[in-house]
Amino acid sequence: MPRFVVHEHHSSHLHWDLRLELGGTLVSWAVPKGPSMDTSHKRLAVRVEDHDLAYIDFEGTIKDGKYGAGRVLIWDSGEFSVTDGSVENGKLEFELTGTNLKGAFAIFLMKGKQREWLLVKKRDAYEQRGFVIAQALQ
Repeated sequence: MPRFVVHEHHSSHLHWDLRLELGGTLVSWAVPKGPSMDTSHKRLAVRVEDHDLAYIDFEGTIKDGKYGAGRVLIWDSGEFSVTDGSVENGKLEFELTGTNLKGAFAIFLMKGKQREWLLVKKRDAYEQRGFVIAQALQ
């Protein structure tokens, strides 16, 4: 099964990078507020450059002066499966089996935008109302 990783990225602004293994690369989005297990949360996800598959296990510090400089930690990882759609069509539905993130999600391109997507948790047995990413860090 393809894998996913969510990097907690302490660069100029703390954000989380969602990376999905698709087509031999890590298709990536920066999620400023982090993913959520609460179905009422709609998270902005900005499409960024794809990353090499080797980056899925990366933890460390990107040196000052380099793009994305700062500390990078693996916040969550696991396997996933596409249930519908595609990135190319602007809507992707998928199931995650991670430690913090489980179940059905969707990410879709906002109308009239090129890089701005919305990441949402879909209703299922794993949804958690009131989910706050800080709670999952403990």
